[in-house]
Amino acid sequence: MAIQGTLNSGLGKAVGLLEATLLVHVTSSLFTLILLLFGLGSGQWSELGKIPWYFYLGGLLGVGITYGVVRAVPLVGVAPATTAIIVGQVATAALIDHLGLFGMEKLGFEWLNGLGLLLLAAGGYLLLR
Repeated sequence: MAIQGTLNSGLGKAVGLLEATLLVHVTSSLFTLILLLFGLGSGQWSELGKIPWYFYLGGLLGVGITYGVVRAVPLVGVAPATTAIIVGQVATAALIDHLGLFGMEKLGFEWLNGLGLLLLAAGGYLLLR
């Protein structure tokens, strides 16, 4: 993640934020297409019409995340941006698990989980000082 953010940020400095976001997704799409053409996929294209509409939002979120990283890394540095992303991702994942969002099985959120999340956030804060 740190290397990707650094490379994407460098691309953003060179060509612009939205342009870099587009280039990152175009190159990743082309690479994925090549992998599929070599028969490395194992999916079921016939299932596309049967899945919930919100499953398609992952691509939009990916664009937002890429744009945010391209923008944040030059402003705050690689370590602070990566730390903030990790803390945010773990907190969001805990919420998704606890509520059973997007078809995920509900998992309990105990006080030790909360303590772990607080310690993670505190560690991130200390790292960023």
